[in-house]
Amino acid sequence: MKPPYNITPKILKLITSISEKLGEVNANYLSKQSPQLRKQNRIKTIHSSLQIEGNTLTEDQITALIENKRIIGPKKDVLEVLNAIKVYEKLDEFKFNSDKSFLKAHRLLMNGLIDSAGKYRTKGVGIVKGNKVEHVAPPFENVPFLMKDLFDYLNDSEEITLIKSCVFHYEMEFIHPFLDGNGRMGRLWQTLILMNEYPVFEFLPFETLISQTQDEYYKSLSLSDKNGKSTFFIEYMLDVINKSLENLLSYNSRILKDIDRLEYFIKLGAKEFTRKDYMNTFKDLSSATASRDLKKGIDLQLFESVGTLNKTKYSIK
Repeated sequence: MKPPYNITPKILKLITSISEKLGEVNANYLSKQSPQLRKQNRIKTIHSSLQIEGNTLTEDQITALIENKRIIGPKKDVLEVLNAIKVYEKLDEFKFNSDKSFLKAHRLLMNGLIDSAGKYRTKGVGIVKGNKVEHVAPPFENVPFLMKDLFDYLNDSEEITLIKSCVFHYEMEFIHPFLDGNGRMGRLWQTLILMNEYPVFEFLPFETLISQTQDEYYKSLSLSDKNGKSTFFIEYMLDVINKSLENLLSYNSRILKDIDRLEYFIKLGAKEFTRKDYMNTFKDLSSATASRDLKKGIDLQLFESVGTLNKTKYSIK
């Protein structure tokens, strides 16, 4: 049975806008991101998704953990990040329409944080905001059956993937299948559903916008609960996805092109070079853009520089 929602003019408009942007992403090869940008966006995704749950670690600390460096921070927060790193590294191993994959991902994500990692809850739960009960989840006895129905819905080939991903996210939060980790699992699984059709979503950190609009995120969940349909949540999430793609096509795409040029230049084999050498390779590049590229290369530790102004020489690391 298909979960209930309405197709509104706003939803139709957002789907059209997202589809156009996905076409532009593919046309510009932005779905094939460089390793550096993939790493940056992965860090943003983990940071934002865990920040929503109260994790205090910074992007720099998460970067250090990805690079196997030791950091000082709350033990629980460090474990949450280490678990998330493992899960996101294995994204392509999970099947978006498999409840077994879903439970395996939860086990990795919550390992050492709760005793029931990888298992559906066996008691009733409610969500309390202040002194008010915001949401009472379905009885625990129903959880396995409700989740099975939800995964059956994911196999509906006639349903639009963009909508399907939002509906799953909302319905999973409503069912609240785990004692803890439901929020991060909802965001993770929406990513997995989307990337099954659109590879760019593997490294598109839309969680950053959710983190910046948390009040709207929870409000859309609450309104959908009261309405008995996921319509409000679909509108909210499609707007987030649309804005994330907009960011990729503006700011992030500019960085991506810088990095692609740098990677191409490094592959040419020059051990030492000047800005002039770099501009001779990319003849349509302005001196200002070349300088920005080279600064980006230094920031990313691709090479080192010696000297100043026109006498600066760069050496590949």
